[in-house]
Amino acid sequence: MSNSAPRPPRLLRVAVAGSVVLMIAAGGLFYYAANVASEKRKAHAGQETVVTIHDHRCEPAALSVPAGKAAFRIVNASDRAVEWEILDGVLVLEERENIAPGMSQTINASLEPGQYAITCGLLSNPRGSLTVTATAESDARARARPSLTTFIGPLSEYRVYLSQQGSALVSAVANLSAAIDAGDLSKARELYAPARAAYQRIAGAAQRFAELNNAIDARADYYEKREQDPAFAGFHRLEFGLFAPAAQAGQSLAPVARQLLADVTSLKAQLLAQPIPPEQLVSMISRNLRSLAEHRFDGEEERYSHTDLNGFAANLEGTSKVVALMRPLVEKTAPQVQQRIDSARAALNDTLQGLRGEGQWPAYTQITQTQRQAIADRARDLAAALDGIDPALGLSAL
Repeated sequence: MSNSAPRPPRLLRVAVAGSVVLMIAAGGLFYYAANVASEKRKAHAGQETVVTIHDHRCEPAALSVPAGKAAFRIVNASDRAVEWEILDGVLVLEERENIAPGMSQTINASLEPGQYAITCGLLSNPRGSLTVTATAESDARARARPSLTTFIGPLSEYRVYLSQQGSALVSAVANLSAAIDAGDLSKARELYAPARAAYQRIAGAAQRFAELNNAIDARADYYEKREQDPAFAGFHRLEFGLFAPAAQAGQSLAPVARQLLADVTSLKAQLLAQPIPPEQLVSMISRNLRSLAEHRFDGEEERYSHTDLNGFAANLEGTSKVVALMRPLVEKTAPQVQQRIDSARAALNDTLQGLRGEGQWPAYTQITQTQRQAIADRARDLAAALDGIDPALGLSAL
C-alpha cells in the first residue's frame, strides 16, 4: 500500500489552474485600470486648481485663474465634513457642500473677471481670495451676451414670486416663534414643517446670500462645537431643540426663534433688493437640486425632525415656478430641451408623490435606501435637464 497522498482528479487540477490564470488576468486588468486612472489624473492635474482645507485655514488662501471655465479640486485635510464656496460680496456663485474628511470634490465654475472671496471650511475660519483675470475670450463673450430685455418678463415675475414667498416665510416663522414664546412646544413642532417648506420654496435664491443664509439654515456640522456651539442658530437649532429635547437641557428656544424671525425678515428684503442676473436664475435652482441629489437625499438635512420629504417637495415647487417662467423662451428656442425638463420634472414629482400617504409625508426614517436613491437620481436628472436652458438661450457661452 503506497504512503503517497492520492492525486486530485484531472478536472479539479484544470479548474485550479484556470482559477490561477483568471486571478492573474484580473490582477493585470486592475493594474492596467489603475495606471490609466493615474495617467488621467496626471493629464488633468494642470487643469485643476487644488485647494486644501485644514482645520482652520485654506492652502493656498489666495488664488488667481483666468476668466472662463475653471475647475477647483477641494481636498478636505480637516477632521470633519466641510463646505467650500466662491463668493461675490454677499452672494454665493458656486459651492460644494459636505466634503467628507480625507476626501476631495471638484467644483466646475464659469467665472467672469473680478475679485471674489472663498470660504475655508468652518464658518468661523478666515476667508481666502480669488482673482479672475480678463482674457480676450471673456471680453468677446461680454460683447456677445444677449439683450437683457429678453428676460425682463421672467425676472420680473420671479421677483413677485419671491415677494409672495418671502412674506409667507416671515408669517410661518412668526407663528413658530409665537408658539415657542408661549411655551407650546407641541404646537411648535407642528409648525416647524410648514415654516421649512416656506423656506425651501425659495432656497435656491436664499442660498445666494452667504452670511444671511448661514444664519438661517446652516447645520451643526459647520460649527466648531457642533450643536453646542454658541453660533449654531436658525432653523436647525430650533429643530434640534424641538425634536431632540433631551439634548436641550432646559435652554430656552425663544431667543433663537426671535433671531430667526429677524433673519428671515432681512432675507425677504435682500431677495427684493438684489437683482438676479438672467444666467443665475436657472443655475441657482439647478444647484439646489444637485445638493439634494448628492447628499441631502441621505437624510442629513432634517436629521432631528425627519421632515426631509416636506422640504424636497417644496424645492420642487420652487423649481417648477422657474420652469414655468422660462417656458415661453425655451419652447421657442429649444423645444427639445423643454420636453426633457418636463419629463424629468414629472418623474421627480411622481417619485415624491408616490411616497405620500393620506395627505401626509411620512418620516424620512421610513423611507428605504432604494427609495432615497430614486429621489436622488430623479433630482439629478432634473438638474441636468435644466442645465440645457442657458446654452439654448445664449446665456452660457463659457
